[in-house]
Amino acid sequence: MNQLQDFNRSTISSVEIAGMMNISHWEVLRKLDGTEKVKGIIQTFTDNKIVVSDYFIESSYKDASGKVNKCYELTKMGCEFLANKFTGEKGILFTAMYVKRFNEMERNANQPSYAIEDPIFRAQRWIEEQKEKKALETKSLMLEQRVAEYEPKISYLDRILQSKGTVTITQIAKDYGMSGQALNLILHEEKVQYKQNKQWLLYRQHHDKGYTKSETIDIRRSNGDPDVTMNTRWTQKGRLFIHELLQRRGIVPLMDREPRKKGESA
Repeated sequence: MNQLQDFNRSTISSVEIAGMMNISHWEVLRKLDGTEKVKGIIQTFTDNKIVVSDYFIESSYKDASGKVNKCYELTKMGCEFLANKFTGEKGILFTAMYVKRFNEMERNANQPSYAIEDPIFRAQRWIEEQKEKKALETKSLMLEQRVAEYEPKISYLDRILQSKGTVTITQIAKDYGMSGQALNLILHEEKVQYKQNKQWLLYRQHHDKGYTKSETIDIRRSNGDPDVTMNTRWTQKGRLFIHELLQRRGIVPLMDREPRKKGESA
């Protein structure tokens, strides 16, 4: 069995998963095994000829008293499936933690570049390691931003703006007669956001201000490699924040600019 296959069979215990979500272990088992009235995930998979062991592997553990109790070992696919069954903050935090854990297991499973004797292969592996490291770091930062956005600090202004929708950076930029790329660069200069692995991310001090609402999207690159990107939209509070920032630079919206007199140069 090769290293990649070993990684795909790596698992996380349902006991540990309960700890990640700060819930009782029986709540996780109830999702998997179901109850007398509600069919669980395991039985649903079995009824529909889905290979349960690709997701969940029945196991056991000893508690503090030495009693043997039932648990499950979850593969990465199992964790992904279970995360979708927990809504709100618990689901988001669990996703952040299990992704980090499997990334760590994947890094440990891959042979480090310094162990390769051939200098050309060693250099190629080192480049791959750096790309993987950057990609994993970006995913972690995306999740960190999403978790912080989940419950932004609420103020009176927030309550006024809650009923209004979100907009893209390109839509905001058009109000000022500029491109989304140009506005992104201004926000970078103002230390609002930075670029990580071709992805614009907010600096941490802006995460919980309620300026943005983001979602991560699984994609597949042109070379077939799976990846993740983040779609960030700005709230009305964020739009006001950008407006005030641009005003300090002397940049005003198109509709607020005085029309030039006939013959006046631009």
